[in-house]
Amino acid sequence: MKIAIIGSGYVGLVSGACLADFGHTVTCIDKDAFKISALKRGDIPIFEPGLESLIVRNLQDERLTFTTDFAGPVGEADAVFIAVGTPSRRGDGHADLCHVYEAAREIAHALRGSTVVITKSTVPVGTGDEVERIIREECPHADFAVASNPEFLREGAAIQDFKHPDRIVIGVESDLARQVLMQVYRPLFLNKSPVLFTSRRSAELIKYAANAFLAMKITFINEIADLCEKVNADIQEVALGIGSDNRIGSKFLHAGPGFGGSCFPKDTVALIKSAQDYGSSVRLVETTVAINDARKRAMARRIIEAVGGNVRGKTIAIFGLTFKPNTDDMREAPSISIIQALQDAGAHIQAYDPKGMEQARMLWSDVAFRSNPYDAAENASAICILTEWEQFRALDFKRLAKLVATPIMLDFRNIYSADEVTRHGFAYFRIGAASRTGPAPTNVSPSEQEAVA
Repeated sequence: MKIAIIGSGYVGLVSGACLADFGHTVTCIDKDAFKISALKRGDIPIFEPGLESLIVRNLQDERLTFTTDFAGPVGEADAVFIAVGTPSRRGDGHADLCHVYEAAREIAHALRGSTVVITKSTVPVGTGDEVERIIREECPHADFAVASNPEFLREGAAIQDFKHPDRIVIGVESDLARQVLMQVYRPLFLNKSPVLFTSRRSAELIKYAANAFLAMKITFINEIADLCEKVNADIQEVALGIGSDNRIGSKFLHAGPGFGGSCFPKDTVALIKSAQDYGSSVRLVETTVAINDARKRAMARRIIEAVGGNVRGKTIAIFGLTFKPNTDDMREAPSISIIQALQDAGAHIQAYDPKGMEQARMLWSDVAFRSNPYDAAENASAICILTEWEQFRALDFKRLAKLVATPIMLDFRNIYSADEVTRHGFAYFRIGAASRTGPAPTNVSPSEQEAVA
């Protein structure tokens, strides 16, 4: 099939490369001429394991092309995917759909022949109705259908998720859309990937509801972790116990500093705003957002307590900046709030991340970025692990102990056991620990409390 994808961001690139790898002829369209020129050379603007080689291979086989030309590829396409950004709208938190609607108008003027227009972007309920209205208004005689096909890609595992999905959700209102999308995803039928056909509005809501549920699950285990610390229990044992229940499942039961990334923060807020528009509150999601926002800043207070209640003039080493491993995505990462709070309290930050430092440099001019974790740890009063990158799982603690000013480690991803760290002389703090190893923290001074509040 001939497929056009509007937008060459994360979703557009992964979807385009995978669909081309299935054997379809795919054209990715973007208005950014600089980005398109780079993509034609095989220079990928994001880090996603396996994506670069996948794109290069399909470029060489001429199944995948990149262009700024809109009319030609859309006019020839059997299916046109809208994969543009839908960030939170400044001021009110609603999903900003201006790029979606702009794409719909341009598609309307480029349509030639029977075409299915599919929203791949994450959009609120009713967006497909508006896309259909716009196209019909701009081009009354066009032969088209509008469908919803939300993505469920995990950053760091997106190619695996696309090619071996838990489910493919397709929201349609016509036989044309159903038949075309069955052909688009026919290669996955061989893997017996479950295809769920729904109404268009149901498909749109499924995406938001899924992300909100996962965000609540993360927030739940974080709150239970806090309770574990109060009652002398161990969150990893508790998570294993409840996650062994098939009704609950073990995924997303890893306590940490709070969720971040490009999806959960904006999608939970967008769901709240959509529900409010329809007069149907989602109080669990509202509370989830509030707890998560507060949690990130609270992690900085834990660091301050661990070093004795005062970090002014002290150096804190940060291991991991991205919101999760195997991505360079810094959007809404817990590190942002934590570093800002530590700087507000007077700390100096030395940081290292395997892939995220280029993006991080756009956020901070006063953070010392280092080339490896050992350089970041030099003269540090504490080391804090914020992202569970693989290379942080086998640190040389003997070497670290000689580099730091004070042997204190705060493991906010629980990747180590206390015995492994403390036998090298470190005081070790983790999330949801039954007890802290090392000297008990002193109270935070009033000035420090005010700085991180």
